[in-house]
Amino acid sequence: MSLLDTHIGFVEALRGAGLPVSLAEGLDAIAALEKVSWHDRETVRAAYAATLVKRQPQRVTFDAVFDVYYPRLIGDGASAAADGSPVRDSGADLARFREALAEALAAGDPAALQDLAVDAVARFGAMPGRGPGLSSWSAYTSLQRVAPAELADRLVQALLGPGVDPEQAQRTAARRIGDFTRLVEGDARRRIAEEKGPAHVVDTTVRPTIDRLDFLAARRSDLEEMRREIYPLARRLAARLAKEQHARRRGPLDVRRTVRASIATGGVPLATHHRPRRPHRTDLVVLCDVSGSVASFAQFTLLLVYALREAFGGVRAFTFVDDVVEVSDRFRPGADVVEVMEGLAASTAHASMWGRTSYGRALTRFAEAHGDAVGPRTSLLVLGDARSNHSDLALPVLGELVGRARHAWWLNPEHPRHWGTGDSAADRYGELLPMLECRNLAQLGEFVHGIA
Repeated sequence: MSLLDTHIGFVEALRGAGLPVSLAEGLDAIAALEKVSWHDRETVRAAYAATLVKRQPQRVTFDAVFDVYYPRLIGDGASAAADGSPVRDSGADLARFREALAEALAAGDPAALQDLAVDAVARFGAMPGRGPGLSSWSAYTSLQRVAPAELADRLVQALLGPGVDPEQAQRTAARRIGDFTRLVEGDARRRIAEEKGPAHVVDTTVRPTIDRLDFLAARRSDLEEMRREIYPLARRLAARLAKEQHARRRGPLDVRRTVRASIATGGVPLATHHRPRRPHRTDLVVLCDVSGSVASFAQFTLLLVYALREAFGGVRAFTFVDDVVEVSDRFRPGADVVEVMEGLAASTAHASMWGRTSYGRALTRFAEAHGDAVGPRTSLLVLGDARSNHSDLALPVLGELVGRARHAWWLNPEHPRHWGTGDSAADRYGELLPMLECRNLAQLGEFVHGIA
């Protein structure tokens, strides 16, 4: 593969992972690389990052893709090739390796830890392939053999000294062991990429950027990052909406004023006049499932909708499991995000009478208690996976609400291939109103922009 092919594949992999990289930015990266030395890998990484990365949360994904397309070394490296001896995996080798690892962790030497990570995968991470001459690599197998976490107590004792308390030593030990674990995982990806190609590894192992991360697959740390991202996303959407609304401010052509103005120029209409566009804003009613399986999706959707509440005429929000509770008052102006999230979590208990999700009961209760919230100026937005535990679906009730509303949509955080499987009633509800896939912040932002 030529250097240009590698560059093109790298840029395409970044786009696939969620980084918005334009053609012009790709050319900027090439121009920047012409000014730096290719012998310094970190300088090349910095040149790429300066031209292709727009926001700090994207840097983690960028570094993972860069390490796959521009690896630090090939195979076991030049030193192993010069030695020529095969790698060994025995009890004595493992004991010597763990001793060297303990010393490197205590010293905090990043170069030594990098070399040991390469050695760990070469010695203990090789797995037989499915064909002759083929092999694969496993970071899990390497870490199971090496067990760096078992060195934590020894590392803490080595770190204790004047001015270092036990708690600080434990934090330092955990950070260094975590760094070594990530180095082993990165080296396993590098070796697999040599065999199967970097595009395959990026598609299967590199986590996408936070705005492309699946709501239902997010870890606790990912949810914290999504919470930090939700208001910057709302600000970007609000700015985009204001710009587009300004561009649409001119209404239809005012023929009378245009013709009258053309008299001064001999009947030639040099300037056109338009009628002012009548302002129109939609009332929005959000009805969202907050059961455990989709709670995070519902909370982020509610937060984004309320962050953009100025774009709507009015917003009312209701949560349900098998009963309905209105939560509109929790989104008061200036409210703390953490308090809002805690309030939404508490509303889960109030929205459940029997502990099992029942869309039919929830829709019926909503129509009985809050049916007047939906009218001819209302856009109805239902959030949930449409999994109702095989209970009554109350299809006529939802059909009546949809018929009464001006617009209606259903956002489903599951992939469409799962709709209609098991206890999912997505296909049946989808016959009453448009059901749209919404699995990450990027899809959510585009949808909210479309309806605002």
